[in-house]
Amino acid sequence: MEEIEFYIDATVETMDGAIKHLNIELSKIRAGKAHTSMLDGLTIDYYGMQTPISGAASITTPDARTIAIKPFEKGIFGEIEKSIRNSSLGLNPMNDGEIIRLSIPPLTEERRRDLVKRVKQEIEVAKINIRNARQDGNNSIKKLKGDGVSEDSIKEAEDKIQKKTDAYIAKIDQIFNEKEKDIMSV
Repeated sequence: MEEIEFYIDATVETMDGAIKHLNIELSKIRAGKAHTSMLDGLTIDYYGMQTPISGAASITTPDARTIAIKPFEKGIFGEIEKSIRNSSLGLNPMNDGEIIRLSIPPLTEERRRDLVKRVKQEIEVAKINIRNARQDGNNSIKKLKGDGVSEDSIKEAEDKIQKKTDAYIAKIDQIFNEKEKDIMSV
């Protein structure tokens, strides 16, 4: 029974990881409001190493439509601007010599729909990851049959994993509904 619980716990841990990954990916999809997390994943060449912008500058949101980036050194303004321009954010950095400002334009209806489509893609990837975790967990438990574990115990464990899967899928649907509402609200 300990082995079965181990596999159930491992499956739940994998499902938790899928939810965390989904939240990280969704935080990169902007909903018309300025978030410092929008710049997560953007890197610059800083002393020969790829460094996140947040590691070379302080990033703040002075208001709901602006991100302010204050580099720790004046020599990296160009690198930060280049990284932002080359990203998929579609933002144009404005540099006043002290701070780089990013103005977040209001979203058009068409752009909002495109963002919802992107969110749906991320949601589907997360659901696939949850189902793959379920399948891996079930396969691991089925292998215990040869080790003398009863079929009833295996069936019970599979039912537990299915209940967890259903709960995580429902959680993903809730995350989607919240994100869609956030994006579509003007």
